Amino acid sequence: MFYAWGEYYFGMVKNHIIYNSYSPWRFDLGRAEGSFLFTDRGKRLIDFSSGWNVANLGWNNPEVSEAVIAQINRNVYAPMWTSDRAQNEYARALTDVLPDRLSAVGRATGGTEANEMAFKMARAKTGRSRIIGIRDSYHGQSFGAIAAGFRPDYVKAIAPVVPNFTQLGYPSSDRSSLSPAAALAKFSSDLEAELTSGDVAAIITEAGIVTGWGTTSVAPRGYLQVVRDLSARHGALLILDEVGTGFSRCGKLFALELEQVTPDFISLAKGMSNGAVGIGAVVTTDEIADATYAKATLTSTFGWTPPACAAALKTLEIHQRDHVWEKAATDGAYLMRELRSQLKSTTAVKAVRGLGLEIGIELTDHIMVKDVLAKAFSLGLHIAETNEGTLQLMPPLTIERATLDEGISILVNVLSETAPAK
Repeated sequence: MFYAWGEYYFGMVKNHIIYNSYSPWRFDLGRAEGSFLFTDRGKRLIDFSSGWNVANLGWNNPEVSEAVIAQINRNVYAPMWTSDRAQNEYARALTDVLPDRLSAVGRATGGTEANEMAFKMARAKTGRSRIIGIRDSYHGQSFGAIAAGFRPDYVKAIAPVVPNFTQLGYPSSDRSSLSPAAALAKFSSDLEAELTSGDVAAIITEAGIVTGWGTTSVAPRGYLQVVRDLSARHGALLILDEVGTGFSRCGKLFALELEQVTPDFISLAKGMSNGAVGIGAVVTTDEIADATYAKATLTSTFGWTPPACAAALKTLEIHQRDHVWEKAATDGAYLMRELRSQLKSTTAVKAVRGLGLEIGIELTDHIMVKDVLAKAFSLGLHIAETNEGTLQLMPPLTIERATLDEGISILVNVLSETAPAK
């Protein structure tokens, strides 16, 4: 089946590859560089997606590419029962920039696998089975990750998913009829009611913003501290999913720094290698690792290949060297300010919210989203697909201000034409 979309067509099967309704095929990529994508037809696109928080340092960052090439010339694979120098160097560098307690790394290929590793270790450590997640969040595509956040109607055709997962509502600052303080208080009460049963092994959440599914919902300040305090009080472990929020995206190297909270697990992927090679990780404490390694069985044939570790090490070095998170915080504040100012009279826009350079524009009508994306594309702006009535903006963190302004101008014009002024 094929659908018209701008000057292109997309379908569920294209070039013998199966796509899906959430991320349908739109165009063939010719090349990518910095803040730009180029179609195979030569069309230049300002990128406001970073591949969904992957190319945080810009597409095909030359330093990262050079690191991968150098490693390929040394060694490309290490069996699970060995360690390569690149793995050792990256494990040391990664744990050095995390809170002291987070000192043991599980090697994974991506975020889904990292979160599954955390689920297994949490159950093995606590002897409990239940996992609490946040409704409408995204933690991956495995049955466990799906159970943690997907709406039941999204997964009806493949049900049943993994049992003993409970979903709680998110205490959004501006998507609730309650005040931020009241929304956080209600969430705290709901969470404690679940925890008092004594059967909860872990809670999985992002750090104050939902980056998956396109909602870009932001929690009231203090959300993460509430989750940390209550989980510790009731003997449950805290899994902090930083797959989308990590590596400077939210104005800190890791979003856990926003409230100075140390979880029991942190899962990482996406921006970890800047998209050069697939890699993920779950980082936990030595105590949890020692107590669970024989029970949780963290095996991954292609987890942490040496080229992936070389890419991740160089990526981390650049973030630290250039303080990329500071630019993300500054540009994010600028982007939010400009959007709120220039769109304040546009009836198509319900709200603008976000953290760092993770910005959401909630539209008054969900149906508008695809039309806005198509029009923006035709004018040279690429935005990730979303089906939640929100435009999720995630430009590369290295984007030039002039390019950012050009993208803002395109987007504002499209939104202003989509609906009349208030």
